[in-house]
Amino acid sequence: MHVFITGGSGLIGSAVVAELLRTGHTVAALARSDASADALRAAGAEPVAGGLGDLSVLRAGADGADGVIHLAFANDFSSPEALANAVAEEGSALTAMGEALVGSDRPLVACSGTPAVPGRASTEADPITTDGPVGGRGRSVTAVLGLAADGVRSSAVRLPRTVHKDGTGGFAGLLAALARQRGVCGYPGDGSQRWPAVHALDAAVLFRLALESAPAGTSWHAVADEGDRVGDIAAVIGRRLGVPVEAVPPDAFGALGPVFAADQPSSSAHTQQALGWTPTHPSLLQDLERIGH
Repeated sequence: MHVFITGGSGLIGSAVVAELLRTGHTVAALARSDASADALRAAGAEPVAGGLGDLSVLRAGADGADGVIHLAFANDFSSPEALANAVAEEGSALTAMGEALVGSDRPLVACSGTPAVPGRASTEADPITTDGPVGGRGRSVTAVLGLAADGVRSSAVRLPRTVHKDGTGGFAGLLAALARQRGVCGYPGDGSQRWPAVHALDAAVLFRLALESAPAGTSWHAVADEGDRVGDIAAVIGRRLGVPVEAVPPDAFGALGPVFAADQPSSSAHTQQALGWTPTHPSLLQDLERIGH
């Protein structure tokens, strides 16, 4: 396939681009900066100048592709307003790309987060979260899945709270970055809440499988570790960075505080059985041992 991808130069996107090229696909990737374009070109992809706000570029990219993978997000958590703007921008981008694919039976693979279900690990059958600080992302992905009725082979890969590689990435990466800034590795609550995780290289394989074979309107879980205790994650980070580890109020994490404090384990049993996806790369706790190296 000739694949159009957004977010192709990020931690997850660069792994997806490499996986697509490794398996014989060609890639055109959105690039909002010269640095991103250079990185994509070096990886073997064709850069397409533009950002998520350039809807005509997105429509053209989707229209000229055999399939689309969407990964880009502004990741501006500096304030509730900034986060809301990022969510709205993404929603408009997905609408534009989806409209370009209507009636074509071509795949559109979007990403979202795994849902949180009280008392148990969430599964692919659970509905995505559509309220809270990032609930708008869930509403956008739900609309993408609805395009199955309009002749789009739409699917969603739900990513866990931490997608990691070489000790960086996701919520665990944010904890480590804040620990470096503040000289203490803080975590919300009592540390017993669980975060699921996956290595970026394993997630990349699932995005490819969804692109190639996921039925229309389906959701899949890119989860390798069902849920590590946040206290255990913080302990590894603190030890590797040589800083103390302690509980802090959720508001120390700004708009993400309520999400950080929630218990959110998740399962990928159905995904692994139905799509033949098997994670093979290091777990989160193993990968965090690379911090400081």
